[in-house]
Amino acid sequence: MFSNDYLKSNNNPFRSFLMGGFECADHQNAFGERVDLYQLSGHDRFLEEDYDLLDDLGIKTVREGIRWSAVETKPYEYDWSEVDRIIKVSHLKNIQVMWDICHFGFPDDLTPLHPMFARRFSHLCREFVIKYRSIVPYDTLIVTPINEVSFISWLGGDVRGTSPYCVGQGWEVKYALMKAYIEGIEMMRKVDPSVRILITEPLVNIVSNNIGNDISLLSAEEKHFEQFQVHDILSGAMCPELRGKPEYLDIIGANYYYNNQWINETHEFLPWADEPPHHLFRSLHSLVENVFSRYGRPIIIAETSHPAEDRAKWIRQINQECKSILSSGIPLFGCCYYPIIDRPDWDHLDHWHHSGIFDIYDKNSLERIPDAESIDAFLEFKNNVNIIDAVVSI
Repeated sequence: MFSNDYLKSNNNPFRSFLMGGFECADHQNAFGERVDLYQLSGHDRFLEEDYDLLDDLGIKTVREGIRWSAVETKPYEYDWSEVDRIIKVSHLKNIQVMWDICHFGFPDDLTPLHPMFARRFSHLCREFVIKYRSIVPYDTLIVTPINEVSFISWLGGDVRGTSPYCVGQGWEVKYALMKAYIEGIEMMRKVDPSVRILITEPLVNIVSNNIGNDISLLSAEEKHFEQFQVHDILSGAMCPELRGKPEYLDIIGANYYYNNQWINETHEFLPWADEPPHHLFRSLHSLVENVFSRYGRPIIIAETSHPAEDRAKWIRQINQECKSILSSGIPLFGCCYYPIIDRPDWDHLDHWHHSGIFDIYDKNSLERIPDAESIDAFLEFKNNVNIIDAVVSI
């Protein structure tokens, strides 16, 4: 589907292989409450200090979001003050930012099924690029228009977990989000044709445990391959009326967590730490290899983490998987630990996941407490990547 010429001319635009993500979801949760994780995690209060924490970890590239509900306070009226601050502080600290226009969350008066959703979103995208380029005229601008379309379509379209709180309308929500996504890319590239697009979608493995039943196997396979609908729409291979193009499928971001593999019939998660592994469990390397074989695009692990006590073990497993992927020659450009700072649960805000490298135990002070085991595992990861880079350079 795609030629090797793309890869030959597509140099790695990221400043560091190891990356950190800061929570920026501003959506409405299952109870209809607006959740702003940028503020709840204290990243607004500790922006400069949070960037300073990254130095020893070798992180020079991060994911941030503009928080649509905070920026577009009235239709087509934008408050860029906090985005302006992130841009300026990140440049002061020599941190490269990958920008989410919509991580999760829309203004109060919009849902993806609103007839003006795509127009409002595309204008927001254009105005963001204009704002960014007014401050930073020349560096590489990397943008994710909408994070995890597949997940938000399911959460808001099928199980009433967020706006638009629908059941059985997952495809309609996905179609509307992809219409906005593509119109957003068109608007951004009219202003700046050099904008890089990072597609961040869940990387999953959906299987059947009823291997003797063809219908069960086909059903699981169909669910498994739905994860690629976003990529196919962007490239124009699916729903061509939405104006997708191969060049819109630029850098593929795989969001991969410990619970991204499950049995279709029971929704039971496949255990990731078993030795030997579950017979249906697939390595991250094999899943990434399939994505690369399908699209021929450079890839990053755009999100990965594990809550609580198994964090360090998870980091070490991802370390080994990335080492294996890099050694195979697949263009894996980076791995982003997400979130780097602790976060509360969306629906139950008093519960903190402790999935970051730095924990929060006091929701008033929001003091960042390093998790020693996770830090050690992350530094091992950093050293491994440096060794591989040295070998590749030779």
